[in-house]
Amino acid sequence: MDDFAAFILSHGRPSNLKTYKALKNGGYTGRIVIVVDDIDATLDEYVKRYGDEVVAFDKAAAAEATDTCDNFNRMGVVVYARNTCHQIARDLGIKHFIVLDDDYFWFEYRFNDRLEFVTRGKIKSLDLVFKAMLDFYRSTPALTLTMAQGGDFIGGKDNQNAKKLRLSRKAMNSFVCSVDRPFSFIGTINEDTNTYVDRAVQGDLMFTLNQVSLCQEDTQTNKGGLTEHYLEIGTYVKSFYSVMIQPSCVRVQAMGDTRLRLHHRVDWKKTAPMILHESTRKKTKRPRP
Repeated sequence: MDDFAAFILSHGRPSNLKTYKALKNGGYTGRIVIVVDDIDATLDEYVKRYGDEVVAFDKAAAAEATDTCDNFNRMGVVVYARNTCHQIARDLGIKHFIVLDDDYFWFEYRFNDRLEFVTRGKIKSLDLVFKAMLDFYRSTPALTLTMAQGGDFIGGKDNQNAKKLRLSRKAMNSFVCSVDRPFSFIGTINEDTNTYVDRAVQGDLMFTLNQVSLCQEDTQTNKGGLTEHYLEIGTYVKSFYSVMIQPSCVRVQAMGDTRLRLHHRVDWKKTAPMILHESTRKKTKRPRP
């Protein structure tokens, strides 16, 4: 783990960096890099509070190199920060890293030592968890490996993610990465969904594991970050970026029980390439010479 670090992407929240505290409270003792853009009005406050742990990137240059899938000028979005992390890691001599947002309260186990689903179990040994995730990631050809989120367990024990350990073909919010496996996020908003869908269509692997998860602030309630952009454009526009990128397998539909909102829906049967086993090959007789 000498070449590993936790990257926290942040904007406008130097006094409210929840993830930094969550890492420390979770027993993480490794290197932390706080990634902030160079036009953040609160950059000096970040440096004052966190010193050398802060790395400022050139946001204009990152925007120029990013496929935003539109012609807007939204310089407050996180996609530019995500797309600088591989280069920042190279510059700092870091080979492996996990990219985190800045609004996590804590990290949780979702299965106990008997592999039984639990609704909540705070992790106190993040060093060991990150090492286990990294060991697994290294053993696969996946571009990235991510933790589950609270929404992945809606319905409790009846949810498919609560029944057994499994991997899903999505990748959102937290990303274990390597400088040897670079990839870029696309789209101004909904960049994580845009990317895992687009890469899945191309045959790339991006996984979420359900054994551990992160607990974060409710969407659009925490001031700073992307909240103002989400409130401005609404969830329909946010979700429609993924439809634009892969209209053959993504649509927008109503989600929820009583308070409905529009959200993306991925049809995985039309997304990931299906590889048939050799046993399904039709037997044909060879023509006689």
